Amino acid sequence: MDDRQYAIETRAIHAGQVPDAETGALMTPIHANSTYEQDGPGDHRGYEYSRTGNPTRTDLEENLASLEGGAYGRAFSSGMGAINTVLNLLSAGDHVVSGNDIYGGTHRIFTQVYEAYDLEFSFVDMTDLDAIEGAMREETKLLWLETPTNPLMSVVDIEAATEVAHANDALCAIDNTFATPYLQRPLEFGADIVCHSLTKYLGGHSDVIGGALVVDDADLDDRIGFYQNAVGATPGPFDCFLVLRGTKTLPVRMDRHCENARALAGWLSEHPDVERVYYPGLANHPGHEIAARQMDDFGGMLSFELDGSLEQASAVVEGTEVFTLAESLGGVESLIEQPAPMTHAAIPREERLAAGLSDSLIRVSVGIEDETDLRDDLARAIDAALA
Repeated sequence: MDDRQYAIETRAIHAGQVPDAETGALMTPIHANSTYEQDGPGDHRGYEYSRTGNPTRTDLEENLASLEGGAYGRAFSSGMGAINTVLNLLSAGDHVVSGNDIYGGTHRIFTQVYEAYDLEFSFVDMTDLDAIEGAMREETKLLWLETPTNPLMSVVDIEAATEVAHANDALCAIDNTFATPYLQRPLEFGADIVCHSLTKYLGGHSDVIGGALVVDDADLDDRIGFYQNAVGATPGPFDCFLVLRGTKTLPVRMDRHCENARALAGWLSEHPDVERVYYPGLANHPGHEIAARQMDDFGGMLSFELDGSLEQASAVVEGTEVFTLAESLGGVESLIEQPAPMTHAAIPREERLAAGLSDSLIRVSVGIEDETDLRDDLARAIDAALA
């Protein structure tokens, strides 16, 4: 199909997917093959070995590229596999500038894996363009950012940050997991690489692990494709099938995620026992105007701090019934967690505190349940914890 003439809601269902030519099967088949017949030595029909390419994966990659408005998509066995592949593009002695408020697993692979291979990393406040510019060096080859950030929901001006990267001959890669391509498409603002954890909103049902990279440049895609195949962190066909099922309902799910999150953020911001709410959809959020400019809505993630202790915050996350105490995010069910001892434990405490990530911070992935049930559940847990 010619993607350009269709809205994202239509592309989510149809892009990269056509009924099977032989059977007419509407859903993409699960091609559970490791190898493929060749018509002669080296003469194959597009597929030779499933680490290199698989028809189910091809459909998913084309679907993801279409949603992000890119020309090329690559799927991986996890979001970390995708991030690792971006780092494979670098060489010893290269320097990376990253946000000081990023997913703990990203911080871990940067500092505990790749620093040992003579890559250097600087972590700065990505909402401060002067700080980004000040961190750039001649050796800087990559600017890595999230927006909204995890877990403080800060908003980074993608276009401005990308201009800083390009002015310093560096690539700009953006983890778009929180926003999804339904709400934000970084390639439209000049980014070079868009990264996703498919485990989250794109899969949408907490039943699959996956990652993806989307680019618009053929040479860059060739380099990514080389490492995808050489390193081999590729997803199986059933995982690809599950993500394709998820992307079909992405628009309707995200609408409900956003609706519920807006309602809860507004309610929490007026709660007498809540000290602060981090949600870019609130008019008093420092990045609200930028978010309104580069996002189509404000997402389903929010964080908040109680006017209480670490122990009381722990009691809140342990005291909910509808919200499940668990890591991850982006599923249809609502999740609640405490980043310091959970998703961001890999970041040293002093670095977390310096970035504004307190021990009592609570992060919420707002699901698609009834909004009143979600609000009442949080109200009961907060009241019980602070009683």
